[in-house]
Amino acid sequence: MTVESTAARGTTRSSGTGGKRATKQTAAAKKTATATAKTAAKKPSAAKSPAKAPAKKKTAAAARKTAPATAPAPAVDGAGSGSAAGQTELIQLLTPEGDRVEHPDYAFDPTPEELRGLYRDMALTRRFDAEATSLQRQGELGLWASLLGQEAAQIGSGRALRDDDYVFPTYREHGVAWCRGVDPTNLLGMFRGVNHGGWDPNDNNFHLYTIVIGSQVLHATGYAMGVAKDGADSAVIAYFGDGASSQGDVAEAFTFAAVYNAPVIFFCQNNQWAISEPTERQSRVPIYQRAQGFGFPGVRVDGNDVLACLAVTRAAVERARAGQGPMLVEAFTYRMGAHTTSDDPSRYRRDEERVEWEAKDPIQRLRLHLEKTGLADADFFAALDEESEAMGKHVRESIRTMKAPDSMAIFENVYADGHALVDEERAQYAEYAASFADTAEEGR
Repeated sequence: MTVESTAARGTTRSSGTGGKRATKQTAAAKKTATATAKTAAKKPSAAKSPAKAPAKKKTAAAARKTAPATAPAPAVDGAGSGSAAGQTELIQLLTPEGDRVEHPDYAFDPTPEELRGLYRDMALTRRFDAEATSLQRQGELGLWASLLGQEAAQIGSGRALRDDDYVFPTYREHGVAWCRGVDPTNLLGMFRGVNHGGWDPNDNNFHLYTIVIGSQVLHATGYAMGVAKDGADSAVIAYFGDGASSQGDVAEAFTFAAVYNAPVIFFCQNNQWAISEPTERQSRVPIYQRAQGFGFPGVRVDGNDVLACLAVTRAAVERARAGQGPMLVEAFTYRMGAHTTSDDPSRYRRDEERVEWEAKDPIQRLRLHLEKTGLADADFFAALDEESEAMGKHVRESIRTMKAPDSMAIFENVYADGHALVDEERAQYAEYAASFADTAEEGR
């Protein structure tokens, strides 16, 4: 509250002699404030002071000398992303119009076969995702978290990994699962309620989906610390969203990864909406800049550019394998669908926002490039459409033939040698379950 407003409040509450006194105090306060302002205006600002500027540079140089021996992040200055948290240039290799551009720190020259393969990956992943959403609407799944719009971030980063690298996903990394060789139908079991994941994480070095927000980032860091102690040259990657960046688990993971120089990549898919909360509610600076406070580099990449996501992730994992520690990659993208099938984004997002991002569609972007360069013809796209239809049919048949689990299996493998209490609970539940069969028989 200003001096003037405080004095004015005193005048309102006073009367008679007190009111006159307050008026004089107000006038005196105004004179004091004016004099102070004039004095401050005559003094040079700290930013312009020649005595202070060298000291700041010296401090920064000293800080760099004492920092851990990690490679600096490539410069990411300039204008462009439109993020409310800051104006920063995206690392981009393919424009929304399908034109190739170069980046001095992330050179990437894919073969025609690689480009067609990346397009196929994204197209089939989107078809699977759409099929799963439809199955949920038909009552075949209890819930589904769509990746619509995030295909480039997932396929690009997923294809940058080696077989011996290990992945810790959330519950939306269907594209990464595809890259790791996980059968897409296995992803549906948990959402149908017939299993807790449906695949062995060690078969594909792809951990089970994690529903608890942010916890997998800690798991990944611990695993990476173990990898380093074992002397392996593999890398670990943890996926999380902009909303999860507010979780304490993520901050703890950053701390441990930095202190122990763990070979882990923190891959944040910033789709700009944590359910109904925008990124501005998660961070006052671009998310990738948070890495600086923990002592390792961070970069922001165009999350709708599959080539840039691949090149940046590949550089990050190679850096981790070389013993240079963690890195934060922020893939700036957009969730074009709902958070899950239980969400209605029209209640908190403008339609114009989605239309704007549809023009940056990651699949259409690569298709334009393939067509402009003549690297894919009509036969390629027609064959892919047929493959997509076959996948949709396979997914529908698989989900409807999934067997329900044995309800008594919950009592198995609780104790290695059995337990009297578990045996008692098993018997009680068996009797309870059998009573439903008796009721059904009586009703006939």
